[in-house]
Amino acid sequence: MSKQVVAVVGGTGQQGGGVVDALLAAGKFAVRVASRNPASDAAGALAARGVEVVKADLLDPSSLRSALKEAHGAFVVTNSWDPAQRPRETEIGAAAVQAARAAGVEHFVWSTLPDVEKLTGGRLRVAHFTEKARVDAAVKAAGFARHTFVMAPMYFQNFLTMMTPQPLPNGGRGWAVPIDPAARVIHAGDVTEVGRAVAAAFAAGDQLSDGSYLGVCGGVYSFNDFVGTLNAQGHKLQVLQVPPATYDGFYPGAPEVREMFHYFAEQTYFGPERERYIAAASAHVPGGFTNFADWARVHMNAA
Repeated sequence: MSKQVVAVVGGTGQQGGGVVDALLAAGKFAVRVASRNPASDAAGALAARGVEVVKADLLDPSSLRSALKEAHGAFVVTNSWDPAQRPRETEIGAAAVQAARAAGVEHFVWSTLPDVEKLTGGRLRVAHFTEKARVDAAVKAAGFARHTFVMAPMYFQNFLTMMTPQPLPNGGRGWAVPIDPAARVIHAGDVTEVGRAVAAAFAAGDQLSDGSYLGVCGGVYSFNDFVGTLNAQGHKLQVLQVPPATYDGFYPGAPEVREMFHYFAEQTYFGPERERYIAAASAHVPGGFTNFADWARVHMNAA
């Protein structure tokens, strides 16, 4: 018998790439990836691994038909940092939900995050969390035979990109942050391991409660924890707390990130249901997820 197909929308990105890797490693499903450019090197590398790559774009819901046709499962993640997606993330996500339902997808997995505006009564606005959260209602209402929500942590990989150590006013290097550096409120992990939870959800069938939220988490950390871990591995880094107004002037988009950190300080990254989310993911992923010290030892070389 041929294997059931799982379609991955966003399969050339960090989360989706991890999903593809985990599905291939499990060997239980055939994998199909939706790609804006099937002729790209990334798409070609997937095809060389036995992945079916089809042309489709989240910005054009009708194009998703080819990716979702006769698929048993679908994993969808939107990209908050794509300028074309960002202003319409909820709309784009909901349209993908409807496309999957129309195609007959049985098990839909949506990559979501907490609704910061709802949790804070509108005091804090963190669009890249809330826009994803607002798609949850569409997933629940669509009528899939099964649906699952997966929640990615703050990526360890951010320390290699948007959160690389920067010069500090005191002459050192590290991070200037708008919250107490000792506040252990950041659920973080290796983004590629989101795929392990997604693959486990597809494989679990009815052994996983319908509508479950799976919080992928390598640990809960403070900025002091990150700095202490890195310095123990030979780095020379510091963390400095700065006033909100100072942080807001650091770079375009800083006010949203500052409100994100303030949300963490109030309710943690995964919010008030964090223990349930993390326990659900860990229960279905043998061995759990990589912690920061182990990840950093491999990926962050000391200066």
